[in-house]
Amino acid sequence: MRVGVDIGGTFTDLVVLTPQGGLEIRKVLSTPDEPMAAVFGAVDALPQPVSSLMLGTTIATNALLERRGARVVLVTTAGFEDVLWLRRQDRASLYDLSRDHAAPLVARDLVVGTDERMGPGGTVIALRDEEVQRVVSAVRERRPEAIAVALLFAHRHDGHERTLAAALRSAFPAVPVAASHEVLPLVREYERFSTTTAEAYLRPLVAGHLTAATGAGRTRGIEDFRVLTSGGGSLAADAASRSAAALALSGPAGGVVGARMLGVAVGRCDLLTLDMGGTSADVSLVQGGEARREGASIVGGIPLALPAVLIETVSAGGGSVAWIDDAGTLKVGPRSAGSRPGPACFGRGGTEPTVTDACLALGWLDREWALADDVRLDPSAAAVALRPLASRIGLEVTGVASGIVEVASAVMARALKRVSVARGVDPRRLALVPFGGAGPLFGCALAEALGIRTVIVPPHPGVLSALGVMAAPERVELVASTSTSVPDRATLQAHFTELAQKADRVLPGGVATRYADCRFAGQGYEITVPLTQGDPDSLEAGFRAAHRARFGHDGAGGAMEIVGVRIVIERAVAPPSWTGRSGVGRPTPAGRRVTIRGSTIDAQVWPLGELPARLKISGPAVLAGPDATALIEPGWRGVVDASGAVVMERG
Repeated sequence: MRVGVDIGGTFTDLVVLTPQGGLEIRKVLSTPDEPMAAVFGAVDALPQPVSSLMLGTTIATNALLERRGARVVLVTTAGFEDVLWLRRQDRASLYDLSRDHAAPLVARDLVVGTDERMGPGGTVIALRDEEVQRVVSAVRERRPEAIAVALLFAHRHDGHERTLAAALRSAFPAVPVAASHEVLPLVREYERFSTTTAEAYLRPLVAGHLTAATGAGRTRGIEDFRVLTSGGGSLAADAASRSAAALALSGPAGGVVGARMLGVAVGRCDLLTLDMGGTSADVSLVQGGEARREGASIVGGIPLALPAVLIETVSAGGGSVAWIDDAGTLKVGPRSAGSRPGPACFGRGGTEPTVTDACLALGWLDREWALADDVRLDPSAAAVALRPLASRIGLEVTGVASGIVEVASAVMARALKRVSVARGVDPRRLALVPFGGAGPLFGCALAEALGIRTVIVPPHPGVLSALGVMAAPERVELVASTSTSVPDRATLQAHFTELAQKADRVLPGGVATRYADCRFAGQGYEITVPLTQGDPDSLEAGFRAAHRARFGHDGAGGAMEIVGVRIVIERAVAPPSWTGRSGVGRPTPAGRRVTIRGSTIDAQVWPLGELPARLKISGPAVLAGPDATALIEPGWRGVVDASGAVVMERG
């Protein structure tokens, strides 16, 4: 059996692909102190042994957010010791002078400058043997748990960096050493230094976690253990241990992979995705059947210039706590009740009002459904938690509950606009895919806020991220820096030759796609463009079209230059099939009173996951499933697709 796992802040989701091709769903409470305990507890309860386990993990994300990484010593070119503090000389917030940037991951007294210098053309100051020994001694005095080496112009001339890295690895065999020419051989020293430092900071923690997890897996007969990366592909656990910074968005990326698969199944290739879990909501964009990827991301205030699926995260999960600020304004998040104690309605000791408590008070959720393990919802506990907030505002419990979901919706709507409108994409031309434990409850409201007419609810919305983790291809992305104007065909192909040879060694038998990082001469940012036909003219045409879509102009004849080349190599795994119904049988809906946008009305309650194909459902309706619940608001109509998804259209 094959298992895909998504570890969230509140729930851990598992999707099991049986040898017969069927899907089984498991949803258990997360164990924050030991994330894999929940995973292996669920695996041990399965009726058959597991051969492959694909993991989406938040271990790197949480380490950056909570600053729980290693003690890093950074070795860099003398005179550039302050790069991580100088940053880009911009403010953390343009209009808020009280805001500060997040502190770097290395302390200033743990930075060692070395007397060497590379320039664009090569060596400017040679690295002497005695200087290498001095650096080794200086590093030893600082008692490193991890070492980062990032020298000026190492992305183009890596000789000095290789020498220092080799000497440090020899002197400190038990300490991981991350060198920037291995982690990110691209131009821009700040982003390169920051990413390399993050890799060193995370590597001991991630490697220890994955080593323990794979060891525990082998005792259970699990030999194939893979981890999802921020780019939406998987790496073997040992390779992932050496690419710790590439796991910073591992968990959210799985949901985007799953949403893309669903879009293909229902014939929609342009999507906005919303993954609303217990702690946060993650939104992303799929265009032309491919997840939108960015060359850089910021996690916990730390820039990571590694390939990653576009993710915008906001604090609007089911466990996000509602509160009133000093100005009397109702707020939601960023603090979350998590899984311990969880929302008040979980009955696990929580007393603060959360989004889940509000949804239960509005009648959207059913107390009869077990969310995970033995957790059942308690409406009276939700009402008790909401009542003090309602009294402060002067509303009834349902009134403040409506306010909480409206505030949460506004937070998520702004995030959806940032990944679409802010990138020149009209959301009205897209379909919205809401998933996660709470996402389908907000699909109609968010679609109306953005002018979207189609909402697609997956057949298993609560575990779509785990399904995406299971189906993610093996994926490796290799990059190299260059600096050239538009070359002829032969020169352009030569830029990719060394990368292509390395790609064949890293992932033999994979399908390779070539890209170039292009910009107009003098620009400070690039756009990554696929090299579809292999000739410079088509590359330039593709770049100008992409630039026009993103920024509204195509450079008015300005000269294009290439500053980096990339090869992405993928090897697909057998995807699970969507488990829809053939259209035989029709369940009988129940009824329930629900409150939607301040009005209390009667709604039909249908069993999501047991709906026959082609069944039509008009709102208001609740689709209650074993892993999530969806809401069809008045004015919307749903049709069950052959895949089992419910495609909702606004009337």
